[in-house]
Amino acid sequence: MEAYAALYVVATPLGNLGDLTARAADVLRAVPWVAAEDTRHSAPLLRHLGSPAKLLAAHEHNEEAAARQVIEKLAAGEAVALISDAGTPAISDPGARLVARVREAGYKVVPLPGPCAAVAALSASGIAAPHWLFHGFLPAKAKQREETLRELAALPAALVFYEAPHRILETVAALASVLGPGRRLVVARELTKLFETIHACPLGEALAWLEADANRQKGEFVLIVDAPAAAGDDAAETERVLKLLLDDGLPVKQAAKLAHAITGAAKNALYARALALRDGTDA
Repeated sequence: MEAYAALYVVATPLGNLGDLTARAADVLRAVPWVAAEDTRHSAPLLRHLGSPAKLLAAHEHNEEAAARQVIEKLAAGEAVALISDAGTPAISDPGARLVARVREAGYKVVPLPGPCAAVAALSASGIAAPHWLFHGFLPAKAKQREETLRELAALPAALVFYEAPHRILETVAALASVLGPGRRLVVARELTKLFETIHACPLGEALAWLEADANRQKGEFVLIVDAPAAAGDDAAETERVLKLLLDDGLPVKQAAKLAHAITGAAKNALYARALALRDGTDA
C-alpha cells in the first residue's frame, strides 16, 4: 500500500504478535517514519515486519518537540505512524498532545483500531454493568488516590483502572477500603501473554489472593470494579444494618463505618443515611 501524508495512530499488540491487524502491518511497512514511545522497544516489531521506517522518539517528556518533528515530516509530504509500547496510543500512554498538535496544524489523523488492554479485560470480565468509566492510572500518593476513589465511589458504572506491579497491593487495598469489600473486582494481568491471568472476587478478598502468590503481583494490570448495586437492590438490607447498629447505641460515624464494612455500600452515602435515621443528631 501507499501511505499518503497523514498521521496514522496505530494500535500494536499487548504481547501476542498475532493480534496485530493486517492493516496495521501494511501501514507500518509503508510509512517512512514511526513515532514511538520507546524506540528500543519498538525496533524489534518493525524488524519483524520488515519495515524500513525510521524511528522518532515520542514519549511523555518530549511530546511537544516530537509533535513539531512529526509536523515537519507531514509538511514535506511524508506519512508518519504513531505507536506506543503496547496497545492503543494516547490511552494512558503518550500521544494525545501530539495528535492534537497535528490536527491543529491541519493534517489528517487516521486511527487504526486494534488491541486495547481495557477493552480486552472488559470483554473477558463477565461484568454486565451497562456503563463503564475508564480512569487509567490512579494517583501514586495515598491521599490523592483515596480522594480520587471517593469521587468515583458512587458513580453508577464499572470502574476500569490500569496499575503497575510495584503499586498493585496498595491500590487494591485502597479500592477495598474506599469502595467497600463487597463490590466485585476483576484482576486482569499480562493480557495475551504467557502468564495471562483473569481472576474475579469480592474486593475484600483480593489483597489476600494477590499476597498468596508473589507471581500474581507481577506484570501489567487492568483492574475492573463492578458498579455499585443499583438503588433499591440492597437498600432494604443496608437500612436494616444501619438501624440495628444505631439501635445498639453506636454513634453515626461508627455505625456508617461498620455498615460499610458489612454491606460494601458507599461510606459517604451510609453516613448521610445514618444521620437521617438519627434525625440529624451529632455523630
